[in-house]
Amino acid sequence: MAKLNIRPLNDRIVVKQIEAEEKTAGGIVLPDSAKEKPKEGVVVTVGSGRLLENGDRAPMQVKEKDRVIFRSYGSETLKVDGEEYLIMSEDDVLAVIG
Repeated sequence: MAKLNIRPLNDRIVVKQIEAEEKTAGGIVLPDSAKEKPKEGVVVTVGSGRLLENGDRAPMQVKEKDRVIFRSYGSETLKVDGEEYLIMSEDDVLAVIG
């Protein structure tokens, strides 16, 4: 994965979605209309953290290359050099895998 020339602000992160499976565990091939939109991805870059009332920054809980599970809604889609990325708040991340 190439380094993006995008710097998300505050508590925002950029995520590259992991593609949905084309086959079920039983080997059935799924058409595009039946594929569930993936809610899993890899963090590409992170912002500097949420600005606190005292002027400090809250540390980010996710870091680059973390594999995450995130909410289906609440992100913005961004295309860079033909690749699709999501920009979302760190609050939209539900869990880090691994």
